[in-house]
Amino acid sequence: MDRSGPVAFDEAFVQGLRQNGYVVGQNVTIEYRWTEGKSERLPTLAGELVSQKVDVIVTAGAASVRALKAATTTTPIVMASSQDAVADGLVASLARPGGNVTGRSVYAPELTPKRLELLKAALPGLSRVGILWNSQNPGGLNQFREAEAAGSALGIGITSLDARFPDDLEKVMARAAQVGAAAILTLSDSSTITFRAEIAAAAHRYRLATMFSNEAYLAGGGLMSYGPDLAETFRLAAAHVDRILKGANPADIPVEQPSRFELVINLKAAEQLGLTIPPSLLLQADKLIE
Repeated sequence: MDRSGPVAFDEAFVQGLRQNGYVVGQNVTIEYRWTEGKSERLPTLAGELVSQKVDVIVTAGAASVRALKAATTTTPIVMASSQDAVADGLVASLARPGGNVTGRSVYAPELTPKRLELLKAALPGLSRVGILWNSQNPGGLNQFREAEAAGSALGIGITSLDARFPDDLEKVMARAAQVGAAAILTLSDSSTITFRAEIAAAAHRYRLATMFSNEAYLAGGGLMSYGPDLAETFRLAAAHVDRILKGANPADIPVEQPSRFELVINLKAAEQLGLTIPPSLLLQADKLIE
């Protein structure tokens, strides 16, 4: 995991453990390993955890799961959050994962089109959106293609902003502004959550509205998010850990998906951008940040 990710995720997971009868320091011990924003450390950290002979490893994101799968085929791995776990090759299927990986997936094909629809509702006349993504993320290309198809259906031009974080942010935001984009849709991965504040700040400098995949990103100053509650996802992942510790085989534990998605609007960010969010959209919001 990345220590610079929201602390709420770790707290939610620990809460989930308590709800399943585990108290850290009493009947369960957690060994933490952090990438510190450097994905190249993943293989080394994965090897360290496997050598510790832990009972189960909890992580998030395709890159982390891939590193762990390369390090062990026997130690159970629980994805506290993943994108398209099947397309990314992390599990054989959601119903029967196979191998040593199970957990939770936050991917749904309708999310990207919905996020673009919400951006268009917030910005009447929106004609172009920049898609900020990391092509090194195994699932990024599928999500980008979804955005292209959804943009075409909505009459919105799509510009690819493939970036290395955080070094390329200024360059890609300037490019988005130059081609006439009024908004940025950020595809979720470990890099974008780590550098969420830098993404929002760079977008603000170019007067670009931002849409993210969940509320955790808005702590960095983004405008809107639509997606599952990731803290809840981490809390529920503890139930997978409980089943494994009680003897269940991860190959037979279905990968679960969220059943509810929420729209969050950051009114402070809207004010900074000089935007007036339409009342109809405010009424749709599950949460307003003021």
